[in-house]
Amino acid sequence: MTPELMIKACSFYTGHLVKTHFCTWRDIARTNENVVLAEKMNRAVTCYNFRLQKSVFHHWHSYMEDQKEKLKNILLRIQQIIYCHKLTIILTKWRNTARHKSKKKEDELILKHELQLKKWKNRLILKRAAAEESNFPERSSSEVFLVDETLKCDISLLPERAILQIFFYLSLKDVIICGQVNHAWMLMTQLNSLWNAIDFSSVKNVIPDKYIVSTLQRWRLNVLRLNFRGCLLRPKTFRSVSHCRNLQELNVSDCPTFTDESMRHISEGCPGVLCLNLSNTTITNRTMRLLPRHFHNLQNLSLAYCRRFTDKGLQYLNLGNGCHKLIYLDLSGCTQISVQGFRYIANSCTGIMHLTINDMPTLTDNCVKALVEKCSRITSLVFTGAPHISDCTFRALSACKLRKIRFEGNKRVTDASFKFIDKNYPNLSHIYMADCKGITDSSLRSLSPLKQLTVLNLANCVRIGDMGLKQFLDGPASMRIRELNLSNCVRLSDASVMKLSERCPNLNYLSLRNCEHLTAQGIGYIVNIFSLVSIDLSGTDISNEGLNVLSRHKKLKELSVSECYRITDDGIQITDSAMEMLSAKCHYLHILDISGCVLLTDQILEDLQIGCKQLRILKMQYCTNISKKAAQRMSSKVQQQEYNTNDPPRWFGYDREGNPVTELDNITSSKGALELTVKKSTYSSEDQAA
Repeated sequence: MTPELMIKACSFYTGHLVKTHFCTWRDIARTNENVVLAEKMNRAVTCYNFRLQKSVFHHWHSYMEDQKEKLKNILLRIQQIIYCHKLTIILTKWRNTARHKSKKKEDELILKHELQLKKWKNRLILKRAAAEESNFPERSSSEVFLVDETLKCDISLLPERAILQIFFYLSLKDVIICGQVNHAWMLMTQLNSLWNAIDFSSVKNVIPDKYIVSTLQRWRLNVLRLNFRGCLLRPKTFRSVSHCRNLQELNVSDCPTFTDESMRHISEGCPGVLCLNLSNTTITNRTMRLLPRHFHNLQNLSLAYCRRFTDKGLQYLNLGNGCHKLIYLDLSGCTQISVQGFRYIANSCTGIMHLTINDMPTLTDNCVKALVEKCSRITSLVFTGAPHISDCTFRALSACKLRKIRFEGNKRVTDASFKFIDKNYPNLSHIYMADCKGITDSSLRSLSPLKQLTVLNLANCVRIGDMGLKQFLDGPASMRIRELNLSNCVRLSDASVMKLSERCPNLNYLSLRNCEHLTAQGIGYIVNIFSLVSIDLSGTDISNEGLNVLSRHKKLKELSVSECYRITDDGIQITDSAMEMLSAKCHYLHILDISGCVLLTDQILEDLQIGCKQLRILKMQYCTNISKKAAQRMSSKVQQQEYNTNDPPRWFGYDREGNPVTELDNITSSKGALELTVKKSTYSSEDQAA
């Protein structure tokens, strides 16, 4: 064997061996791949099954959670129903108990009133008997015991604080009279705190100038507030005010003799004045020059109806320290002020919060714009008698934080203004928009979001109807409203009153005067406004049945039903027995009008003298059964009395004896009145022709 063959054989053997081993390895490798692939397939199947189970479980879990939530809500609803049922049972029992106690309390109160009236009658009889027997010198011990003697009380023994509270309710004239009683009373009237505020306006026609001067001289260090409203005094008297160095408030309104010279003396002597009322005086620019120089802390200033100062006088307000602390300003009736004058005010008085400009026919939108450019702190605004103000004013006032706004008799203010109110004045609490003919239901819709609104006056806004009021009451504004004036809103009906009873739990004062579409059904809804204290139903269709329904209201204190022609004698009866009860219970009555009550007799005057000792004004027109002698005796007990025994006017509907007037008499009376009216009108025309 040659080497070449040996190499070839070895190569062949080696290649065969490699081939054999490679094939074996390949077979083994293929077997392992199949195993791995099988394992992977098994793992993939397992993973897929797990994911499928997870998805199914997730859906099942969500379903079970929903079922649990539904079950929980059902249980909660059942608990609420059970709780409400328990509350209903408790409330029903409480209502029945309350009604029973209320009925029992009313019965006890009626019984108590009857007993009090009986005791009062007995005391009256005893007093009359004592008066009749007062001429006899000797009386038995039993008679002395029966006479009701009042215990004497020395007021001077009370603490000084109590004495001051008593004398604060008296006028200056009464205090002077009290000081003349005796020495003890004179000492009480000389308490320093009692002379902090002196009101000379109440005695302007009685007290002489020299007494005013002496009073101010004596109490010059104690006087803080002085009121000279309407006093016709000498200039020298006004100069004596300068001695009151601590004066803080001064009112010289309607004083025709108050001049710039008087103001000069006061300003030099009283630099601490905070409130100054110069309305309807003859002051000029000289006074306007004094204000910023001397009254550095002035906060309240009234220049109403002062027409002798000019725009230049307003420019003086910025002199010296200026009137930068001014908070309240009244420019009513100052028609001489132009747009430039309001610019001067804006430059000087940037802190104004309360602005009043009434009776200003020359006031325009430009005036308001000039003012609010720098006076952005205004919260209260009154513009009555400003017919040229329009919606542009509300747009200009958007920079201010208004809380109270009052317009009246304006035809240029429309619903667009209320859109500005809704967006820019969320804190408005008082809105007076009386006699604004451009306001419609849309305005009420804009007011409904105001959460702070408590007073709303839309009297004589004749375009407002049930729909607008309903939209207003559906908003949050209805929950806090306390006063609502809808007089002469003739489109309102019972639906509005029903909504008021549902949505106004805090309503105290309501006026529905001349709302002609209000019926007996609407009156029934008024009883459900439990917080109501005062209501005006004048000029409505209310009848005797309506009065009977209103009598069930527990808190009603004031009711006006004038010009309600369906109310008859059956609805309101006033006789001696009623007045006797009134005298026995109403001891603090000040004003009483019983005109036209033809059934009353002299007896009621005796009852009033004993029971109503604080009665000041008594009106007894057409009281045919009250004698002139009794009325003369009563006139000495009151400050003002109106009395006559004339026949009641025919339109009263009854004669001097209380009998109904026949229709024929009414027609005759109407003809007579018509003839009289024709004669008067003819006479007037003749005068005009002459």
